[in-house]
Amino acid sequence: MSDLTTETYPLMPLRDIVLFPGMVAPLVVGRKKSIMALEAAMENRSLIFLVTQKDARVDEPQQKHLYSLGTLATVMQLLRLPDGTIKALVEGKRRAIIVGAFEGGQTDDSFYSVRLVEAPDVDIESAEVPAYLRELRKAFDLYSQSNKKLPREVLKSITSLEDPARMVDLISSHIQLRTEEKQSILELVSLPQRISTVLEILYREMELSEMERDIHAKVKKKMGATQRNYYLSEKMRAIQEEMGQNEGGDDLSELQEAIDKKNLPKAVKEKVAKEFKKLRQMPPMSAETTVVRNYIDAILSLPWKKKSRSKIDIERAEAVLNEDHYGLEKPKERILEYLAVQAQVKKIKGPILCLVGPPGVGKTSVCKSIARAMGREFVRLSLGGVRDEAEIRGHRRTYIGAMPGKIILSMQKAGVINPVFCLDEVDKMSVDFRGDPSAALLEVLDPEQNYAFNDHYLDVDYDLSEVFFITTANNLHGIPVPLQDRMEIIQLNGYTEEEKLHIGLDFLLPKQLEANGFKTDEIILNDKALLEIIRCYTREAGVRSLERTIAGICRKVARERLKNKEPRKKYRISAQAIERYLGVPKYRYGLAEERDEIGLSTGMAWTEVGGELLQIEATVMPGAGKLTITGKLGDVMQESAQAAMSYVRSRAIRLGLESDFYQKIDIHVHVPEGAIPKDGPSAGITIATSIVSAILKLPVDRKLAMTGEITLRGRILPIGGLTEKLLAAKRGNITHVLIPKENERNLRDVPQKIRNSLVIDLVDNVDEVLQRALMLKEGETLFKEVALETIYKDFSLSSHNTPAQ
Repeated sequence: MSDLTTETYPLMPLRDIVLFPGMVAPLVVGRKKSIMALEAAMENRSLIFLVTQKDARVDEPQQKHLYSLGTLATVMQLLRLPDGTIKALVEGKRRAIIVGAFEGGQTDDSFYSVRLVEAPDVDIESAEVPAYLRELRKAFDLYSQSNKKLPREVLKSITSLEDPARMVDLISSHIQLRTEEKQSILELVSLPQRISTVLEILYREMELSEMERDIHAKVKKKMGATQRNYYLSEKMRAIQEEMGQNEGGDDLSELQEAIDKKNLPKAVKEKVAKEFKKLRQMPPMSAETTVVRNYIDAILSLPWKKKSRSKIDIERAEAVLNEDHYGLEKPKERILEYLAVQAQVKKIKGPILCLVGPPGVGKTSVCKSIARAMGREFVRLSLGGVRDEAEIRGHRRTYIGAMPGKIILSMQKAGVINPVFCLDEVDKMSVDFRGDPSAALLEVLDPEQNYAFNDHYLDVDYDLSEVFFITTANNLHGIPVPLQDRMEIIQLNGYTEEEKLHIGLDFLLPKQLEANGFKTDEIILNDKALLEIIRCYTREAGVRSLERTIAGICRKVARERLKNKEPRKKYRISAQAIERYLGVPKYRYGLAEERDEIGLSTGMAWTEVGGELLQIEATVMPGAGKLTITGKLGDVMQESAQAAMSYVRSRAIRLGLESDFYQKIDIHVHVPEGAIPKDGPSAGITIATSIVSAILKLPVDRKLAMTGEITLRGRILPIGGLTEKLLAAKRGNITHVLIPKENERNLRDVPQKIRNSLVIDLVDNVDEVLQRALMLKEGETLFKEVALETIYKDFSLSSHNTPAQ
């Protein structure tokens, strides 16, 4: 550049603008030194050097604040504005580079001058230039189509230029770029390089423009519905405010106030604060807003520290339990023990009791009485038919329509953290592909874990350790063993006739009289009438059917009073009048047979509704040793019949039979009520007794019932459900029962009245059962005294005939 001429020109710094050669630009100038430089250039009709500032915020720029390459320009027009600023119209001419230090500008009345050397374009004659030029025209044409702000006249005037340097400079001035990027283009003195750079920028901008259009279209489509809904909701709110219908208050402010008032644990408070912050930042009509709002509401509606304040009075608690329920001594005793401990200790882990018994014995109502006796809130949750683990633990919030599990929802209903919580029908849960709800209950019912129960919806620990859980079930078979292990099992047996009589007169009759609109003395049932209902119209362990039957009598009487137009008539119903109101008796009281029968013995069975008497028949026919078993019996009961038959065959010689007697006869064993499925091993000795009675033609004592599992050697194994079976025997007019000796320990659980009303014999071997059950003639014995070698005669013969080896 040493060959080029150096000249001095006035300098004016530019903010946020780069002036290219050939570019005409209007400038509004406010700085005093810049105004003086413009006026000097105008007066002297000289060029002015316009150079861009590196930092637009500097008001008094020095040489270090400016780029070194700028544009020499002519001042075409100056116009002084009323506010003291000048509007100038300048036209860029050519590039120039600063080669010396600034001169002047030391006072407010002077401006900067600078020595410059021009920077002409190089490589103008390069062979690449024409090709670049054609591509540049095409690219700029495409760019102008995507950029609607560029007038078509400007496009035509620029693309019609023949001077490539002037064209590329003008195109650069019309592209929307950052100041630094425009300055870098200005500093490119190589023409091919400058054109190539501008081409790259044009294509880049067109690509960006295309992407922006796509994104804009997608966003517009997505946001259209939301914005429309938001606009409509805002309009609706404005209309409501205008009409005075606005319910007032900012929802979020009210929610914030509710969060501040709620006494939450530290971890939960932090979680809610985080969710509330997220809620504030969401648009009101967003779907996620509803999800977060529902979550916060669920947290706030739960009791976290609120308790029922109740003073435990053991005497009052005992009075309440006795007032609500007659009998049930064992459950009452256990509950009073728990209350006594809690009266002494300030905090105790909530026990988990499991009340197991047949329907109608008062399991659920006992739970209500416990809550009343303790002065606590009561909440009940039925688990019958629950087969989804999420019903216990809740759904994760990622699912549409997610909500907390039934445990948390019940705690919301209770409103305190220490209610009496009844989990009804815990044996009726089922398992399918959605999970095992009984497994989810393990955490709920484990006193070592339930202080930190984690519901999937809440996703925070909730303390269930102060809840008094009571579960109810009809039988233990439906409850998984791990779940049984976490509970204290309390058996509730069926009621005796005396207990039913007491419950009917003192509880059920007054309740149904009130429910049907009668006064206390308008219907009177005496003891005999109620016993008639219990014996002939109901057959159950509980009293539910008894209550329905009493309600039926009340309805009949109500209709009769209205029909006879005697609205105040009082009725005294005797045992003889019961049939008039209830029709023909449904059941025959006293199932013991009228006479002793051959091949017919009475067993005792356990069912879900209590104990039942089971008649087992056996008959012998000529045949070839076939054993037929009918009565819709399960596999276990059929196996018991086969075991009983094998026992009889093993005792053949002692019973006075030929060893091959069974090959000449067919035996048919049948259990009546063939449509009802029956199963279990406890009918083994009853079947054996029927078979022996049929073969020996000896009748069985009709007043005797028996139960016990049989082995091939004639041993009798223990059975379950003893109390229910003895109740059935008492109800069926049985006087004498045979039970396995190993069940002697279970007799303590049987009510004293039942034990005293029956002759209970403990037996260990089927030989004893046959001796007591079969009706023998005086002086006759059942088993014959036979030498041992006679029994094993065949074996001994075969051993003597074996040749010596």
